Amino acid sequence: MKKAFIVIFLVLLADQALKLWVKTSMFLGQEYHITDWFIIHFTENNGMAFGMELGKEYGKLLLSVFRLAAIGAIFYYLFKIIKEKAPNGLIICISLILAGAIGNILDSVFYGAVFSSSYHQIAEFMPEAGGYSSLLYGKVVDMLYFPLISGYFPNWFPIWGGEYFMFFRPVFNIADTSISFGVGFIILFQKKYFAETKNDDINTEEDEEQEKKEVEFTTPE
Repeated sequence: MKKAFIVIFLVLLADQALKLWVKTSMFLGQEYHITDWFIIHFTENNGMAFGMELGKEYGKLLLSVFRLAAIGAIFYYLFKIIKEKAPNGLIICISLILAGAIGNILDSVFYGAVFSSSYHQIAEFMPEAGGYSSLLYGKVVDMLYFPLISGYFPNWFPIWGGEYFMFFRPVFNIADTSISFGVGFIILFQKKYFAETKNDDINTEEDEEQEKKEVEFTTPE
């Protein structure tokens, strides 16, 4: 439980610290070029990771409610695998996913109510006139932009021949990164993580069966 708490705490601390700095120091569309391929670019989105969106007003509310339900489910699963003494790698991965989900839901739930708009201005925290939205209708703050490679597809390339491309185009945040790493490592090491879990379950069943036999053997007639 301690390792999971540390992972969640550190991810949330880094995620929210960077978001708060961006929100209170930059206006929408402003950017800082750290290098040619690493840019801090302030943008906000109403929806899911990497700028994807779901519907409009009701879609936003549905997404926020879904996120809250998902966080509850992930937290329950994390508590369950910790109790079952699952592999540390799996526990850390689920902790990363949970931390990322919490990081983005904090924006969705609270930012609209506690910050003014960032359009053409730097947002104000707890403005007298109220926030730019209400609870559950806030926008997720994104800022990490890595345009590593850009150019044009060769004309012979199927479908996109001659078109301009850029990798990596989406702007994201630390919470998105945490979720991506958690899911990615689970996919990469799923055989190891779940094989160990399965073996632990088998060993537990064998130990319980052995204890039953010992009790039966020592019980007087």
